[in-house]
Amino acid sequence: MVQKLYIRPIAFAESPQSEEGETVRLAGGLVYASRFALLVREGARLVSRRRLSVPEMADALTALPDALAREGEAQWAALRQVHAPLQCGPRTIRLDQPQVMGILNVTPDSFSDGGKFLDKPDAAIEHASAMLEAGAAIIDVGGESTRPGAAAVWEGDEAKRVVPVIERLAASGAAVSIDSRRSTVIEAALAAGAHIVNDVSALRHDPRSIEIVARSGVPVVLMHAPGGADDLHADGAYADVVLDVFDDLRERRDAALAAGIAREKILLDPGIGFGKTLAENLALINALPLFHALGQPILFGASRKRMIGALSNEAPAHQRMGGSLAVALKAIDAGAQIVRVHDVAETAQAFRIWRGLRDAALTDFSQMI
Repeated sequence: MVQKLYIRPIAFAESPQSEEGETVRLAGGLVYASRFALLVREGARLVSRRRLSVPEMADALTALPDALAREGEAQWAALRQVHAPLQCGPRTIRLDQPQVMGILNVTPDSFSDGGKFLDKPDAAIEHASAMLEAGAAIIDVGGESTRPGAAAVWEGDEAKRVVPVIERLAASGAAVSIDSRRSTVIEAALAAGAHIVNDVSALRHDPRSIEIVARSGVPVVLMHAPGGADDLHADGAYADVVLDVFDDLRERRDAALAAGIAREKILLDPGIGFGKTLAENLALINALPLFHALGQPILFGASRKRMIGALSNEAPAHQRMGGSLAVALKAIDAGAQIVRVHDVAETAQAFRIWRGLRDAALTDFSQMI
């Protein structure tokens, strides 16, 4: 049976100086790791687990069988990779610091804000402008609800919802992504000025989508969801949710590369809330640093999701800001480059405080102790 290898960061520091010794700067960002778990899996069974420091990693990888050693070297390089910025029309989105993506649902039935902006382009633009002013780097426009049990949407209606909003936002100079899994909608959105494709099916739903994205040259977000066309939340059975999602995203990354999508244009999203239990969502969030080993920027989206309500006395979606901020900060502590949220102003403020604390940690205050 084929063995697979994973390098998971497990100990972290707020600055390059660590009590545990040498650190690695994860994905060229503001998070440093000092200890790593080197895992080997055969089928569903974990056959080896070693805890290693940075200086110990080279010898440990060299001692592995050739195929695992090559994969290990690739992951070790990916963990330390510096990601190039995303170019979105006139805007440059840096990935060496966390960025906020604001959610704009032009739908009647999205779980949190469905109906607020449907057939109300002026209200949608006003809301998007407020998010940009509050600190959003990107506005993610969606015309289909992907909550569990949501009704299917005809692609013509979906395009009709999103295109006018995207046209106006792009004309204003905003960086815009289209949240869709249908090729005709993606094509229409790109023609209207969208700069990024955010596909919750990781380009599996519609065979034409991967060709359109490759031809356009725009960045694409590949999100993990276990289900198929009828229900993205179905078929969520995992031997180990963290390693299984890692393997699935690796497969979708490789499929995108094979289709001609440039590596620097691919972002990955572990798909919190899609076909996963509460325990599985929490496991993925705690293991988020592992996904840097895939060598792509990470987009994280858990804003107002069901797991927050489940941990908060079943708080309704509009009362989940506190939990949303908690998981957003957890994500950037794990080095996630982009966090997709409803509450942009509050998230951006939390990120500024987080950044201030990181910057302070780089200053030597030892003479004051």
